[in-house]
Amino acid sequence: MKGVIQVITITESAVDQIKQMMAAEEDENLFLRVGVQGGGCSGLSYGMGFDSEVKESDTKFEQHGIGVIVDPESKKILEGVIIDYKQNMMGGGFTIDNPNAIASCGCGSSFKTATNTGTPEEC
Repeated sequence: MKGVIQVITITESAVDQIKQMMAAEEDENLFLRVGVQGGGCSGLSYGMGFDSEVKESDTKFEQHGIGVIVDPESKKILEGVIIDYKQNMMGGGFTIDNPNAIASCGCGSSFKTATNTGTPEEC
């Protein structure tokens, strides 16, 4: 994974949460897959999950000991994204700061970029 440019940045608090979740999966061969798909109020939605399969076309890199994979279409949209984990009195959750987003939904998980409006759905 050396020499590959990191598409996204994952904060230490997000890394801690991801590592806890990975440990619960009890599979040492998992990667964090981050992607974008059509849908949501604004047209595009983020997706994160664990995957043991890396496709030849995926971009693969490491952040704080976590292997991360991103598909080619998502890579264009996720360039420069920061993933964080915030805890408050109502609980906790991942937040995504995307410098490419020009509009987002109030829920924070749906957005659009200047070059990709996705497929908006009704809220």
